[in-house]
Order: sequence, then structure tokens, then C-alpha cells
Amino acid sequence: MLDINLIRRDPEFVQKALSKKGWQGNFDTLLENDANRRSLQSQSDNLKAKRNSVSASIPKLKKEGKPVEPIFAEMRALGEEIAQIDAKLSVLDTEIKGFIAALPNMPDDDLLPGEKENNEVIKVVGKKPEFNFKAKNHYDLCVDLGIIDYERGVKLGGAGFWIYKGLGARLEWAILNYFIDTHLSDGYEFILPPHMLNYQAGFGAGQFPKFQDDVYWLENEDRTKGSFMLPTAETALVNMYSNEIIDEDKLPIKLFAYTPCYRKEAGSYGSEERGMIRGHQFNKVEMVQIANPNNSKESFEELVNKASSLVERLGLHFRISKLAAGDCSASMARTYDVEVWIPSMNIYKEVSSVSNANDYQARRNMTRYRNSQTGKPEFVHTLNGSGLATSRLIPAIVEQFQNEDGSVTVPEVLRKYLGSLEKIQ
Repeated sequence: MLDINLIRRDPEFVQKALSKKGWQGNFDTLLENDANRRSLQSQSDNLKAKRNSVSASIPKLKKEGKPVEPIFAEMRALGEEIAQIDAKLSVLDTEIKGFIAALPNMPDDDLLPGEKENNEVIKVVGKKPEFNFKAKNHYDLCVDLGIIDYERGVKLGGAGFWIYKGLGARLEWAILNYFIDTHLSDGYEFILPPHMLNYQAGFGAGQFPKFQDDVYWLENEDRTKGSFMLPTAETALVNMYSNEIIDEDKLPIKLFAYTPCYRKEAGSYGSEERGMIRGHQFNKVEMVQIANPNNSKESFEELVNKASSLVERLGLHFRISKLAAGDCSASMARTYDVEVWIPSMNIYKEVSSVSNANDYQARRNMTRYRNSQTGKPEFVHTLNGSGLATSRLIPAIVEQFQNEDGSVTVPEVLRKYLGSLEKIQ
């Protein structure tokens, strides 16, 4: 959520920044409502102060034997006037909060405007694999090796679901264990959060109200009182310290979580996205840092390096892209994508998005730290990064490490989790 004080001070600056994300609007109505609200609030406060003063004088007047009925009449009139003003204030508060809650985060100054066309590749790691035989796509490889059952996955859950089986299930679990061991060794705290979250968690993460139709809801007529299936562990982790004030010396707080992720993934499933490229349920390990604003740039670089290192140690060819403002999600001020090469598709696919929300999420969920210099509470910065999602890693692994005989070489970092297995065949 943006700071309304910033909008008051320089609405043109905020409008220009948001236009880089494609936001088209102005703050005329918001500022008019805000001015009216502040004027009404002042009137209400003055009337309440007058009511309190008059009320305090009643015992003295009674003691002096003076009539108090005219004062009671005045009090009733004051009460009615205050109630009318407070009703107007309530309407204005709802309109102002609703408008601000729907605004996207301001992108960092160095981001280019626009969408994917302005994304910038900032690093390429490794070389694209070359084959001296007719290479297979991951769908056929996984079926031929008997490690993924797509047909029965569709039978059980519909399009966008699959079943890991045998060495496929073990490979998936090996990848997750590799991530978990790495994060633990880097000093991150392991969290297993609920898979069902309340509305406030979605709001606090900046996903609601705009994207509340993109998640799976449990049946409830009033969504603000209902629960939804988490689309990413970020939604849970960035809300863990909501409505709390953290000691400054505890920052940064470094967390990671393993969860399945549940997403609607609207759109058709074309032949180019057969298999595991897009799905309604997939496994992911998510990293989050809750940071001092003065150090959030360093936290961001750490998360980018951690995510890319995980892919590099797997031996995969990938690249890192700095997203243009319009390609960042609504809640984020900056995002770098780690994108792995899928040979059969001849494209890179994102396996990690590392993002800094600055204080946007913290303002929505009231996560603050106490400044050791001033003693005053201030908003933290929240950062997140996939570390990593598996549903595109397995396609990349089986395609990049396939052999002429149809087998797949297991990345060295995973072998200790698979009983020293070197090949899946």
C-alpha cells in the first residue's frame, strides 16, 4: 500500500511512477476526498472536545443548583451532529482506503517502463546443450522413463495435474531436499505454514482485492471471512509478523518454506505447454526476508544470488532477467527472474522470481521495526524469491541432461538424495 502522505506531497511524481506499470489514472478525487475527510475529522474532534467539556461542567452546575436541562438538550444536539459527521467520515474512509488498496506498488527508479519487451537480460550462465542425436521433449522423456503419469493425473484432477511416480517422485523429493539443505546451511529458518489462509493474508501480501479471483476459495459467501488455498508460501511468510513491532537488531529475518502451490492458471494448455510447464498444483520452496529498509538492496542481491546458485549447481543453462516495471507484479518494486532453458520449446522459462516490495506489503499488514536511533516504529521492507519451484526444473533437467539411449543423467548435487544414482533409465 502506498503512503498517502507521499501522494499528498507530490501526486504528479507518484502518477508518473505508476504510469511505468501501465496505471492510468489521477488522484484528483482521492485528494478531494482526503481534504474533505480531514476537514470533517477536525470538525468531529472539535465537537467531541466541546461535548466532553460541557459534560464535565454538569456536576458543578448541579452542585450550584443551576438548571442542567438546557445543557442536556445541547448535548443531544451535539451528539446528533457528531453522528452525522462520523457517518460521512466512515463513507470517505472506505472510499479512500479502497482506492489506495487497489493502487500497484511504485517501481524502483531504474526500471524501464513497459512490459516484457523491455525486460533486460543481465546474466547468462552456461551454454545451451547441443545434441548429436534426435532429442526428445520432457513429456515423452518422462513418460518413456515411467517417472511421470500425466494421463492418470488428468483422470484424478483434470487438466493441469500430473502424478510423480517411482524415480520421478524420488527425483522431485531430492530436488526439494537439496533446496532445504542449502537454505538451512545459509542460516534461514524453516517454516511449514498453513495451506489455507484468511483474507487478511491475501490483502497483506498485496494480492487482494485485485487478484482475489485468481486463487482457489473454500466455499463462503463472504470472502473477507473465508479461506483460500495459498498460491505461494510468500503469502503466508510476509504476514507472519503482521501487526507486530520487531526489534531492529532482529533484522533481517530470513525464512523459507516448502509448500505445494495452488493456482488457477487461467488460459488454455497448448501443445507447447504439455507436461509440467503450467499446472494448478506444484511444489515450491520459497525464501523471504524481512529487512531494515537501509539494507534491503543487499537482501535483494543475496536472494538473487541464492536462487541463481541453486540452478547453477544443478548444472543447468539459464539466464537472469531484470523485469521492466510493467512486467513486475502489482505488489513489487523490482523483480529479477531466473529463467531456465527448455530445449524442446526453444525458450527460457522462469523458475524463480526474486522481488523487493519495499514497504508496500508492510504498510498493508502493519509489520514494523523499532528504530534504535529514534525509538519510533517504522515499516520494514519485505523481499521474496523462489528457491525454487520444481515444475519447470524437472523438464529442464530431463531435457538438458538426456542421453542418446533415452536415459537422463542425474545432476551431481542430487545424487546423495537418490542413493548415489547416476542415471535414470
